[in-house]
Amino acid sequence: MSRLNKPIGAFIFCMLCYGFAFSQSIRGTVTDSLGKGISYAGVNLKGGGSLIIGYTTTNDKGAFTLSIPTDADKNNLQVEVSCVGFKKAIKPVGSFTMPYNFKMSHAVSQLQTVVVKDNKPRLRAHGDTLDYKVSDFSNPQDRVIGDVIKKLPGITVDKDGKISYNGKGISNLYIGGDNLLDDKYNIATSSIPNGVVDKVQVMENHQPIKMLKDKVVSEDVALNLTMKKDAKLQLVGQETLGAGLPDKYYADINAMAFKDKYKAINYLKVNNTNYDLAGDIISHNYSSYLARLDYDKPGTVLSLGTAGDPDLPRNRYLFNQAGIINLNNLVNVKKDVQLRANLSYLHDTQKQIYTKFSEFYLPNDTIRYAEAQNNRRRPDYLHTQLGLNINKDKYYLTDNFIADYTKNTGYSALVANGTPVNQVFKDNIMDLSNEFNYMNTFKSNNIIELYSYVNRSIEPEVRTIDPGLNPDIFNNNVAYKQLTQTVDVPTWFTNNYLGYKIPGSNITQSYKAGFSLQSQTLRSNLSLTQLNNSTNLVSDSAVNNLDWSKRKVYAEAGYDIPGNIWKLSISLPLSYMNISYSDGNYNLNKSLDRLYFNPRVSIKYQSGIENFFALGYNFRNDIGSIQDVYNGFILKNYRSLYANNADLTERKTQTANLGFNFRKAITLFFFGVNAAYTHQNANNIASSIITNNIQQRIVLPYDNNIDTWSGTATISKYAFAIRTTFSGGLSIQTTKLNQIQNNIVLPYNTVSKAANIGAETKVSSKVNFSYRAGYDQTVSKSSAVATSSKFERLIQQGSVSYIATDNLYFSLSGDHYYTHQQQSNDLKYMFADASVRYKLKKVKADVELSAQNLFNTTTYSALYLSANTFTQSSYTIPGRFMLAKLTFTL
Repeated sequence: MSRLNKPIGAFIFCMLCYGFAFSQSIRGTVTDSLGKGISYAGVNLKGGGSLIIGYTTTNDKGAFTLSIPTDADKNNLQVEVSCVGFKKAIKPVGSFTMPYNFKMSHAVSQLQTVVVKDNKPRLRAHGDTLDYKVSDFSNPQDRVIGDVIKKLPGITVDKDGKISYNGKGISNLYIGGDNLLDDKYNIATSSIPNGVVDKVQVMENHQPIKMLKDKVVSEDVALNLTMKKDAKLQLVGQETLGAGLPDKYYADINAMAFKDKYKAINYLKVNNTNYDLAGDIISHNYSSYLARLDYDKPGTVLSLGTAGDPDLPRNRYLFNQAGIINLNNLVNVKKDVQLRANLSYLHDTQKQIYTKFSEFYLPNDTIRYAEAQNNRRRPDYLHTQLGLNINKDKYYLTDNFIADYTKNTGYSALVANGTPVNQVFKDNIMDLSNEFNYMNTFKSNNIIELYSYVNRSIEPEVRTIDPGLNPDIFNNNVAYKQLTQTVDVPTWFTNNYLGYKIPGSNITQSYKAGFSLQSQTLRSNLSLTQLNNSTNLVSDSAVNNLDWSKRKVYAEAGYDIPGNIWKLSISLPLSYMNISYSDGNYNLNKSLDRLYFNPRVSIKYQSGIENFFALGYNFRNDIGSIQDVYNGFILKNYRSLYANNADLTERKTQTANLGFNFRKAITLFFFGVNAAYTHQNANNIASSIITNNIQQRIVLPYDNNIDTWSGTATISKYAFAIRTTFSGGLSIQTTKLNQIQNNIVLPYNTVSKAANIGAETKVSSKVNFSYRAGYDQTVSKSSAVATSSKFERLIQQGSVSYIATDNLYFSLSGDHYYTHQQQSNDLKYMFADASVRYKLKKVKADVELSAQNLFNTTTYSALYLSANTFTQSSYTIPGRFMLAKLTFTL
C-alpha cells in the first residue's frame, strides 16, 4: 500500500503546482459585426517582444478563457485574436478581472495566382466525338491548318490531301459545324491559318441529317474545325506575294469569315512555282457519290499519250502557269436554314516532256515500244454550285444545283518508234445537275422522303495526228496527211424515289421505291485526210452511232439498329432493269431484261468504350455501260485501237470485310486492322493483239473470274516522354486474273506488299523533326511464262525546323526515292528544299526566302509493273529555283 501512496502523492503535488502556476486568467468573447459568436478563432497571449506565452481557441459561442503563467511578466501583455475571413485584432491587458470582448470586421483575402502548367497533349473524348487541341500539336512553322492535321495521332493525309482517321477516309470537313465545302476540303486545309482554329474534332458514326440521328446507322467519319472566339468576330486573311528566280511569281490573296451566321473562304491564287491549284478543288468522295446514285457516268475516252504522271508529289514535276479565283460563301438565314454558293474558275498552262519504254512479256515473244513526247495543256475549269439546306429535328430539305464547264486543249510533239508526229487534242465538257432531297415527320414520328437527281452532260472530243501515222495500218500503206478521231457521248440521267421510314425504340425500318433512266448516244469517227485534202473513213468499222437506253425500277427495304453496343444495318434492294442499244452500221439491235437482288449488311460491335469490331458483306450485280458495246474501232491514243465483239458485260461481285479498331484517347494510341475478300465473275474478257506499232483490243465472250484478298493494319501512338507521334502501317493484296494477249490465255497472280513508318517529334522547344518512309513490293507471276517479275520501291521523306528566335525560323526538308526492278538498273533520286522566315511582329507580317530542288535534279525515271507489262518512263522535271515571299495577316 505504501508503494501506491508515493505516486499518488507525487501526482497531487504536481497538480497543485500547476494550479498555482496558472492562478490568473483572461476571459472574453469574439463576435462578428452583427454580434454573432465566432467559433474556433485563435486567441494568443503575447508578452514583451511579441513572444507568444499562451494560446487558446473560442468555443462554439465565441467565448474564451486564456490562462496567464505565474512567472510571466505582467507588464506589456497583449491579447491577439485572428480568424480566417476577419481582420486581426489586438488589445493590451490592463486588468485581469475585466472581460476582453472583440468585435471582428470582415477581411477580403486575395490568394496569390497559381499557374499550373502541363505541356502534354490531351484528347477529349465525348460520345462519338474526339477533340484535338490545335495548340498541343502545332509549332510556329505551321501556316495553315493542314500543316497541323497531318501531325495529329490517328490521322493520315495522302499526297492529294485526302484525310483518313484510323484508316478510314472522312466524308466531310465542317467549319464551325457548317458544311461550306462538301468533300472539297483541300480549300480549307490549304487556306485557313492554323492560329484561328481552336480544336479539330473527329466525329465517328456521323449522321449529318438531324432527324435521322440515333435512328439510321451511319459509318461515316467527319472532321469539324472549331474556331477561336476572336476569329468569329472579325475578317480573317493571310495575304502572300512572292517573286523569284528564274522568272518565278506567286500570289495568294484571301479573305475568310467564320462567324456563326456567315462563313466564307474566298481567294485568288496565281503561281508558276509548280504548286498545282487544281488540287484545291479535288472532290475526294466523288466516286462513292456516283456509286450511291448508281450512275455509271461516261469518262473521257481519248488522250494524247500513255505515260501518265510520275509517282512524285506534283510540286516536284509540274510545269505550270496557273491562276484560280475561288469563292465559297455560306449564310445561316435563321436557325437550321442555310444558303450556300460555291464558284471557282481555274486557268492553267502545263507542259510535260517524257520518254517511255514499254515491254510486254509473252510466252514466245517480247513486244517493245519506245516513245518520246513533248506535251502542252491549257485547261480551263468553271464550277458553280448553289445550295439550300434546311436541317431541323423534324424536317429536312436540301437542293443543290451544279454547273461545270471544262475546256481542255492539248498539244503533243511525239516520236513513236522513231516516227515523228504532232497531235492536237480538244476536249470540252458541259455538265449540269440538280439534286433534291426532302424529308418530313408525321405526328406518328414516321418519316416520308422524296428524292430526285437529274444530270445532263456532253463531252465532244477531237484529236488530230499529223503527218500520217502508221500508213500500213490505217491507209493500205499509202502516205496521207492527217488522222482524226472524234468522240462524243451526250448523256441524260435521272434517279428518283419515294421513301418511308418507321423509327422504333430499337429498330428503324426504311422502305423506298423509285426509278432511274439513262439515255446516251456514242458517236465516233476515225477518218483520214489525204494528201489532196480529201477525207474518208479509215474503214467501214471506224465509225460508231450507238444509241443506248437504260431503265430501272427498284424497291428497297432497310433495317437499322442504332444500339450502343450493337449497330446493325441491312439493305435489301430489288431492281428490274431493261437495257436496249442499237447501231445501224453493224445491224446491232439488242435488248435485255434483268431482275437483280443486291443485299448488303454491316455489323458493328462496340467491344469496349473506345474499340469496336466491324463486319460487312455485299453482293452486287453490275452491268456494263455504252463503252462496253460499241463495235466500231476507236483510237484511244496514238497506238491503242479499241472495239468490242461481245454481249454487254455483266458482273457479279461478292465482297466480305472484317475489321477491328482500337483507341485509347488518354494515351493517344490508335490501332486498326482490316481484311477483305472480293470475288468477281464477268461474262467476257478483254483480248489484245500487240504488235510493234499498235495495240488492238476487243472484248470476247468468255467467262472471266477475278479474286482479290487484301489486309491492312495501321497504328499511331504519341510518346509523351519524347514528345513524338509514331505511326506505321502494313498492307498486302493478292489478285488472280486472266488476260488474253496475241490469242494466248495468260493467268496471272500479282502480290503487292507495302509498309510505312513515320515520326513527328518536338526535339525541344526550338527544334521539330519529321520522318516518313514507305516501302512497296510487287511480284507478278504467270503459269504460262517461265519467269516472274519483281518491283521494289522505297520512299523516304524528312524535315527539320529550327526556331532561332521568336521571329526567326529555319527549315530544311528532303525526299529520297529508290527503285529496284529485275530488268533494269536501280534508280536513286534525292530532292531537298530549304527556307528561312523572319517575322515582323509590329506589322503582323513575315518575309520568307525559300529554295526548291537544291540538288537541281532535272530528270526523273519511274518504273511500273503490272501483270506481264513493264514500263520505264523518264520525265523532265523543274530544276532549282529561289522564291522570296511577303506574307501579312489581316
